[in-house]
This record gives sequence, C-alpha cells and structure tokens, in this order.
Amino acid sequence: MRNPLSSGMEAPDFTFTGIDGNPLRLSDLRGRKVLIAFLRNAACALCNLRIRHFIRRYNQWHLHGLEVVAVFESPDSSMLQHVGKQESPFPLCADPLADLYKLYGVEVSEEKVQATIADSSTQTFVAEAAAEGFALTPEAGSNMHRIPAEFLIDESGILQIVHYGRLVTDHLPLDVIDRFAGIADNG
Repeated sequence: MRNPLSSGMEAPDFTFTGIDGNPLRLSDLRGRKVLIAFLRNAACALCNLRIRHFIRRYNQWHLHGLEVVAVFESPDSSMLQHVGKQESPFPLCADPLADLYKLYGVEVSEEKVQATIADSSTQTFVAEAAAEGFALTPEAGSNMHRIPAEFLIDESGILQIVHYGRLVTDHLPLDVIDRFAGIADNG
C-alpha cells in the first residue's frame, strides 16, 4: 500500500471528542506543534506502553509547545476500561469506525502483523509492556491487523514527519519527537 500522506502536505483537519468528553478540532491546535499517534485498540498492551512513554514525556513536550492526540480504533467503553485508566494528560480519541484512520491512510495489514510476531525484537516490547502491567489482552470486535502510524505537525498545520509503521512495534523514536519539540539532545 502506498502511503497517502507525506511531509510538506497540510495535515487533514478533523473534529474529535476525547474520552474526557471535550470536543476539539485539529486546526484549534494551530500555533503549537502536534503529535498525532494512531494506535491499534484500547486493550493493546504495546499501545498502552506507547501511551505510558508519551505520558512520561508529556510535561516536557507540553512546555516546549507540543500537543499530543492519541487515536484508537475502539469504542468509548473500551477506551475507559483499558487505556483510559492511565489518566492521560492529553486527549485520547475513540475512532471505532476508523474514520480518522481512513483520512490519514493508516494501514490494515495481516502480513505486517505476522511479521511483527516473527520479529525477534517483539518479545522485548511484550516483556516491557508486561513489566508496566499491560497484558496481551484481545479487545472484542477490534481490528487486530491495524498498523500504527504517527505524524508530527508544525505550528502552521503542515506535516513535517510522517511515519507509517512497518510493524506493530514500529513507532517514531522518542528522541525524534523530542527534537521536533525543540528539546536538546543530551546524547
């Protein structure tokens, strides 16, 4: 599948309501940098681990003008039961009909899910998720073949970094997000 969005394009605008009930338009965030993370489903252990990583960095990112929006292909009830328990300081958006996934061209691929299972590094991610208290829990009715994607958008609403995952475990490195936010690399 050819990825429909690329760096330099205007980020497709959309309206969403977070699980906190607050409505927001992506364009309302103009003037700030934005990370949009499209994750799999609210029960996904690896996705919950990714949110945990974001939560740990969020205060610093927010101080540097970076907002985060995390989208899950799950209904509100599942969001509250699973990922919502983390009490995220940024919006978690339920998109059970995958409308936003379609808008951003986020892929469904059984082949890439199978490649993730076969990948030698996957067990490291699963072990880290388990250590954080996230079990491999199936979500009834969820799309188990969704592949994550992440987008970094500048203050003018332009996509600066577009990352369509090659595997379920393939995300933007956190240091790339740090640099985009303007946080100096201390390594």
